[in-house]
Amino acid sequence: MLDVCLLGTGGMMPLPKRWLTALYTRYNGSNLLIDCGEGTQIAMREAGLSPRHIDVICFTHYHGDHIAGLPGLLLGMGNADRTEPLTLIGPKGLERVVSSLRVIAPELPFPIVYKEITEKDVTFEENGYLIHAFRVNHNVTCYGYSLEIKRAGKFNVEAAKEKNIPLKAWNPLQKGNVVTIDGITYTPDMVMGAERKGIKVTYTTDTRPTEAIVDAAYESDLFICEGMYGDREKFDNAKKNKHMMFYEAAKLAREAEVKELWLTHFSPSLVNGKPYMKEVKSIFANAHLGKDGKWLTLDFLDEEE
Repeated sequence: MLDVCLLGTGGMMPLPKRWLTALYTRYNGSNLLIDCGEGTQIAMREAGLSPRHIDVICFTHYHGDHIAGLPGLLLGMGNADRTEPLTLIGPKGLERVVSSLRVIAPELPFPIVYKEITEKDVTFEENGYLIHAFRVNHNVTCYGYSLEIKRAGKFNVEAAKEKNIPLKAWNPLQKGNVVTIDGITYTPDMVMGAERKGIKVTYTTDTRPTEAIVDAAYESDLFICEGMYGDREKFDNAKKNKHMMFYEAAKLAREAEVKELWLTHFSPSLVNGKPYMKEVKSIFANAHLGKDGKWLTLDFLDEEE
């Protein structure tokens, strides 16, 4: 199962009751963070989470409301006696930007591994996560992320017996390994069924609507998308500053055939998003306003075997 926590929902600046947009996920003991603006560490504490155990941090782009909280987070990790490597993923210039921020966090007891994105579309494999970064349309280089947890096919016991595959090979084969016993080689495809549906979460902020978002988010179990403005009178602002309206996010969710939509990255001027949700739900019914600390646990679908 995959635990998802929307730590904050604000854009541009943190407010007394609204932290900046960031996402925390947990799968099989591995923790991932997307974006780290000012106050993200506090938002984590309020959600009962510790920065000590984060394995990967992905950055959408390098505006301050998405990365300015990183030095404090790194210091918090160091003060918690972390020694395991931390992987950072982000657009080109990642190491230069982080190195600049680390002027105030120069010595850490753990190494940092940098993975810079230089293409419009790239996929990383980290600790069971398949992380798909895709370019979006903001006024600086910016990426959205789809996180997938793959699910292997079912182990076919009858096939293993029919092919006289030794019992001690079953577990390695189920884990995708090739096994050779007494000169005979056994491969996973001999006993594994077709790959089953996994879990998919797509996260994107700071962008105008693009076809790349629809493609990346297709059939996501959860789509977390910016809704900077709800009032249609703000459309010119959204277009000028390369942000998105509530109803535009709903259209993307509908086109991508996702299961659920959470709106986030609200403008500081947006005091109450509820009045705009009737229109949003008329476009995509399973849409919800994001809320700081909002949790969801996604599990693999039960299937008839």
